[in-house]
Amino acid sequence: MATMQALRLRKDIPGAAPTLTLTTVPKPTLTPGHLLVKVHASAIHPSDLINAKGAFPFTTFPRIPGRDYSGTIVEGPPSLVGTEVYGTSGFTQAFSLDGAQAEYILVPEAAVAPKPKNLSAVQAATLGVPFTTASLVLRRAACKEGDVVLVLGANGAVGSAAVQLAKSIGAKVLMGTRDEKGDVNTASDPELKKIDELTSGKGVDIVVDTVGQPGLSKTAVAKLGRGGRLAFITAPRMGATELGVEMLDFYRMEKALLGCNTLSYSVEEFAEELKALTPKFENGGLKAAAPGEWNEMKLEDGVQAYERAGQRGGGKFVIVA
Repeated sequence: MATMQALRLRKDIPGAAPTLTLTTVPKPTLTPGHLLVKVHASAIHPSDLINAKGAFPFTTFPRIPGRDYSGTIVEGPPSLVGTEVYGTSGFTQAFSLDGAQAEYILVPEAAVAPKPKNLSAVQAATLGVPFTTASLVLRRAACKEGDVVLVLGANGAVGSAAVQLAKSIGAKVLMGTRDEKGDVNTASDPELKKIDELTSGKGVDIVVDTVGQPGLSKTAVAKLGRGGRLAFITAPRMGATELGVEMLDFYRMEKALLGCNTLSYSVEEFAEELKALTPKFENGGLKAAAPGEWNEMKLEDGVQAYERAGQRGGGKFVIVA
């Protein structure tokens, strides 16, 4: 039996956190309708760290983690063998099916997109979760040319992707960050008074909330103009999670709240999103992380990469072949 190296999460004691190890496992065998991809790189995203802690109730064990990846098709339809691709998870990969932090990954034929030709394997492997999430949020919020969009957490992975995508649509983007690098400093201006000045009191059309702090979210709802939409992708994992709104203004101004959960979608659906993004990266309309922005670590050092990525200020890590 052919084998491969892989990171694997095990949960031997019910209720205990999983353990992550480098181990030898059977190499996936090609099945009809699938592709075998040689993995070149796989990012460690915040949701991967959460998964490694056992915080997603639908993850089954043992499980190979890794939602995002880039690689080369080595087995499948002859016309596809040799194609460089990238992909991301929906509600299965890395949760109920094995992920990409291994030498190989078996995926459905419709689960991959052509890798942008101008990007390295490492760059492509960091794009899936942030950009498909941002794309989902903007689509759910019906973002269009001319909209004024406030992005909370604009310097984060999903937030920065949302900034790029909204601008590519033709929206005017206001960046909410916890420093002076954005348009609104949410740390020193938690009431978002700057929005009144920037919009001449009209409010914004869309708030993309990647932070998920109920107090800030409530304040942002109040800054929506008529027909405004707040779309959020996260919530606190402990403590209060209720989001209260002032109902009179909310209904009179015809505002809307939109929850956006990427784990409600399939790998095939997100592959279509990536296919639409590929030409935008190739023509320069969208930018990937600069070379060196992600720390590269070999698969055999993957456990250490998770440990470092989980430390506050530890940096961003991608596992490479």
